[in-house]
Order: sequence, then structure tokens, then C-alpha cells
Amino acid sequence: MSGVDSARVDRWLWAVRLYKPRSAATDACKGGHVTVNGRPAKPATMVRPGDRVEAYAGGRERILEVVQVIEKRVGAAAAAECLVDHSPPPPARTEAPADMFVREKGTGRPTKRDRRELERLRRQ
Repeated sequence: MSGVDSARVDRWLWAVRLYKPRSAATDACKGGHVTVNGRPAKPATMVRPGDRVEAYAGGRERILEVVQVIEKRVGAAAAAECLVDHSPPPPARTEAPADMFVREKGTGRPTKRDRRELERLRRQ
């Protein structure tokens, strides 16, 4: 991989595939959703092996330990070797009963209330 000893936190988060576009990693840092070793991180904060990075991504808190510093985006298998994930497991998804939102044929479009209930169930 790379022989660098430190990298920007936004670039590292993007390279290890925590955020899809790099701009999302930068925005997360600017928004206060990323900390490095317990301190709020700006996008240009440097990370080194052994640092602990906490980030809110994908709807949950992620706690990562930097094992290897990379600056370029690599494959998923190679990216997994660059970090140790100490995050708690994601919450279990609750399944809605299959017949909960069965609409009768010919009743028209879902109402705004129906749409909001569907979105609330999908977020769970």
C-alpha cells in the first residue's frame, strides 16, 4: 500500500470507504461528526497509526482504530486491513408485519400520512 506515516482524517475516512465521496467525509468533519483521540477533528487533522477515530456514518456511531495510513481509495479487502473496528453492533432491524401496509386495490395514491408511516418503518 502506501508508505506514508500520516494523512488527513477526511482523506483517510474516504480511503477506507467509511464515506462514499470525499466531500461527505469533509462535511462530516466540518459538522462536528468526527473526533480523533477524543478531540473534534477538522478535515485537515492528521491521523497516524494507533489513533482512535470516532465518526457518525451510515446512521450510526463508528469507532475505528487506525492500523495503516492510506491516502488513495483501495479495494474493500485492502481497506479493511487499514483499520480495526471497535464499533458496537448495529441495532437489530425490526420487521413490520407483511400485511401492515397492504392497500386495497383501487384506493389511489398513498396519503402523506401513509408515506410518512412507510418512511418511519424503513428507517427502523
